[in-house]
Amino acid sequence: MITLCRSVKPFVNFNAKHDAEVLRKAMKGIGTDEDVILMLLAARSNAQRQEIKAAYKKAFGKDLGKDLRSELGGKLEDLIVALMYPSILYDAHELHKAIKGVGTEDEVLIEILASRTCDEIKDIAKAYKKEYGSKLEKDIMGDTSGHYQRLLVILAQVKKCVCSLIVFQELFAAGEEKFGTDEDKFINILGNRSAEHLRKVFDAYKKIAGCDIEESIKDECTGNLEALLLAVVKCAKSVPAYFAESIRESMRRAGTDDESLIRIMVSRSERDMLDIRAIYKKKFGESLYSTIQEDTEGDYQKALHYLCGGND
Repeated sequence: MITLCRSVKPFVNFNAKHDAEVLRKAMKGIGTDEDVILMLLAARSNAQRQEIKAAYKKAFGKDLGKDLRSELGGKLEDLIVALMYPSILYDAHELHKAIKGVGTEDEVLIEILASRTCDEIKDIAKAYKKEYGSKLEKDIMGDTSGHYQRLLVILAQVKKCVCSLIVFQELFAAGEEKFGTDEDKFINILGNRSAEHLRKVFDAYKKIAGCDIEESIKDECTGNLEALLLAVVKCAKSVPAYFAESIRESMRRAGTDDESLIRIMVSRSERDMLDIRAIYKKKFGESLYSTIQEDTEGDYQKALHYLCGGND
């Protein structure tokens, strides 16, 4: 996991018992001090938040997550509650909600399964089974269909390998020449190769086909399969660039997509947020911090700014 490019780092003078007491005081009595809560929790690493949760339970006999839910509201509640999940369990929770909620949230399935590392996917699958009593792969199969389902399952199985460079020709044959008759081969190649290997495949594909692989996907696919294939390609090229684009989309739609914004800001804050910020500024000509400033407000905005880690 990338650690040097994260915006949220372990708090140096950390004391879980003291933090638990501060949070209890912020929630006790008439009114809740949201500023204290968001400033403290956004400035602690995920591992430290888990220690605070345990210290809170030991000192006060109460569940910190439940107390936060009862004292906060709206988008700030959603963000703070998301911060309190262990990172792997948070991904498992988001996948389960996407599959088992009203209608499948395909955007969530695509984002998480296309962007996480093999080790992360393995850990997510274990957490999913432990928490929800069913296999992630089985639940995906029960809620999706067709080639889209097949690629999701391949990504969930994380059987990525580095194979012979003959796949360049195979990919071209499956794409521009006869995509409609050989989608399986296309899916197998994109789903079963490491990111490093895929980058070599994409370079060779461009030389053979005379166009970027994204162009072929857009020409030959539609719907969820197109979105998933494009996400796999983008993440193989650059995960931070993929998320810079995703964050932009979440705040530039008709109304901010706060669920996506929260999920990305929380999940990337201890992975690669500084890289995302740099790419965002370069690609869109403004800082992520300033876009958040324009699109959000109040304590929710403050919390997002803390996770962003500063202005560029």
